[in-house]
Amino acid sequence: MAHILDQKIRSFKLKIPEFKKMSKTDSDRSWEVLEDAISQILTLNVKYLSFEQIYRTVYSMVLYRCGEVVYRGFVNMMARHLQRIATTLEAVPGSLFLEELNRRWTSYIQSLQIIEDIFFHVDRTYFRPVAKTSTFLMGMNFWKQHLITTPEVRGRLLPALLDLVLRERMGEEKVQGLMSKIIKMLEDLGLYVYDDIFEKPLLDATAAVYRFQSKMAPHELGDCAEYLSMAERTLSEEIKRERVAMCVESRSGPKVTAAVTTEMICNYMLKLVDMVMPDLVLMLVGDKYDDLARTYAFFQFVPGGVAIVCTAMYTHLRATGKYLVADPERLENHVNFVQRLIDQQDKYDKVIRLSVKNDITFQNALSAAMETFVNSSKWAAESISLYMDDKLRKAADLKQVNTTDVEILDKVMMLIPYLHDKDVLKKNYRTNLAKRLLSGGAVSHKMESILISKLKAEFGYPYTSKLERMLTDMETSDDIMEGFTSNLLSGHDSVKESNFSVSVLTSASWPTQPMQICNLPSEILSLQHEFETHYYSAHSGRRLTWLPNIRSAELKANFGFGKEHELHVSTYQTCILMLFNTKDCLTYEEIQQTTGIRCHDLTRELHSLACVKGKNVLRKEPISKDIGKADVFMFNDGFSSKLYKIKIWNVGAQKLMETKRKYTRERVQFDRRPQIEAAIVRVMKSRQILDHKNLVTQVTEHLKSSFVANPPEIKKGIEALIGKEFLERDKDETQSYRYVA
Repeated sequence: MAHILDQKIRSFKLKIPEFKKMSKTDSDRSWEVLEDAISQILTLNVKYLSFEQIYRTVYSMVLYRCGEVVYRGFVNMMARHLQRIATTLEAVPGSLFLEELNRRWTSYIQSLQIIEDIFFHVDRTYFRPVAKTSTFLMGMNFWKQHLITTPEVRGRLLPALLDLVLRERMGEEKVQGLMSKIIKMLEDLGLYVYDDIFEKPLLDATAAVYRFQSKMAPHELGDCAEYLSMAERTLSEEIKRERVAMCVESRSGPKVTAAVTTEMICNYMLKLVDMVMPDLVLMLVGDKYDDLARTYAFFQFVPGGVAIVCTAMYTHLRATGKYLVADPERLENHVNFVQRLIDQQDKYDKVIRLSVKNDITFQNALSAAMETFVNSSKWAAESISLYMDDKLRKAADLKQVNTTDVEILDKVMMLIPYLHDKDVLKKNYRTNLAKRLLSGGAVSHKMESILISKLKAEFGYPYTSKLERMLTDMETSDDIMEGFTSNLLSGHDSVKESNFSVSVLTSASWPTQPMQICNLPSEILSLQHEFETHYYSAHSGRRLTWLPNIRSAELKANFGFGKEHELHVSTYQTCILMLFNTKDCLTYEEIQQTTGIRCHDLTRELHSLACVKGKNVLRKEPISKDIGKADVFMFNDGFSSKLYKIKIWNVGAQKLMETKRKYTRERVQFDRRPQIEAAIVRVMKSRQILDHKNLVTQVTEHLKSSFVANPPEIKKGIEALIGKEFLERDKDETQSYRYVA
């Protein structure tokens, strides 16, 4: 209605001749007309009013310089009108007070909108310059000054509003609409009015309610999770009925939440800390993600609360790592050890994702704890490489790439950034890859390629280029063997029956293998000669170096009573067993002289063939568990087994593995020295002069992508470079070094 009226009045153009000033009599008479009209507008009794006449009257008074009369009369009239409203409200019963106030406010706003349209000209030419505000805002200020902020109205308004809040908290939904309208009125009157009249008392009342509730709860509830669950329900009920979102001005929502949190959490911080430390461990062990999320949600409102929860998680994870290392049986099973690392990583990733909303503080704490956890064993790098080897060998038995296997590889790759000895892992992985490819068993080239691509992202192309070359060599070897079998040696039944296989490897790409010479049986030597002839005819200028000790063989053995078994044995064991095709009895020295195997290796192989129950295809005299140089060995005709295929392991394989592991470590330590020295030179070349502490820090940072260098190792590198005259000690500062190369 007001909008339509506004358009009609503003389209009206009044043409009145200009005079210097209206007489007092005329101005009084004009104001009486305006006063009567405004009185009817304030009661919304506008049915018989002529708005054109009213607008003409206001325009004339402004035009004839009687704006002051309009201004003073309007101020006094509004004051009297609001005083009458206040008197009426005083007589309204308490239960109907807010409803009557809302009705009066709605009517008042409609009246102000009509008056603003009528006073358009006086508003623009007089009210704004004098009062610094518009007619409508003046009316709002009148309502605030002469009604809302008066002791009589204010004294009834606040208790009535708080009573509405209490009734709404008790579930009386019908009061929300009225409460929302009254609060909207306070907001329209200005933030000061809203804050002073309603927000502060609301927060005080809220705090009082939950202060009483929280005093009772800790004595009645048994643990932290149960108490926080009760607090969460309380806060949820505050928000669920849109009390904060709809009924309370938006900026008050966090304040109400803070009031609840302060009374139920902050004021009981010390008690909750004592409760939460042991309870958090139970939550982590029991995978209670909801309880953890609830704990995090409340403690993030408390100064230092997130740090408490984060510290508890970090401490528990470190304690789990120490427990794992303290159990020697767990460490011996490398696959289980790494699986526990993966399980812990998955568990805490889920905690961070579901319970703490990917909080960066928890992510950093998890990284620090996992770094300690992963490196809790000095053999962590070897364990991870063996875990990869185990999964890849199992994946080779499947015809297709399994999505689960790929996910497992992704998870184990997540452990590598935490590892200190990455160079040890790289060396062991390369060695294990060579064993898988040369073992003669099934190999999943697809899975191997997938893992190598992941390692490339972690370690770079220079490392994985040799691994890719190893796979290429195996494919090339298959092509060479296919040509050797089908072309040059077609018609040689001995080649076909023996299933002879050779892998031609590029020496620069494969791990260095020690040369261990042995005298191969004549049957194998003839095949070896045939292969050399074929290979040299196709590749002139190349040279083959035979490494028989890294491959294996499968022999068909006939025992007494027509029993036949297939023996899976090493090359050395093959050389030993083949001797018994021509002789029934051989001494230790005869076997050693004929095969040329070193005594240490020969003792180990004979022990595996003659002293292991269930796999003793040879027997010895005298009978004992030890191998002596005076022992005599015979083929065991009475050997029997329920299995047709029998794999004869080396008895000393575990000790041999430990020896190789120590050798690998020693080799890695040897390879680290030039890397440390190179890093020192790079740092000093860029800085020219640097003190010892900063030099150690920067060198460690340079090398951390490969390994974590120990300060003593770095110090040895510095001394070596001083001896080589790359560095010198500063003459003034003995703890500083100068680059002089």
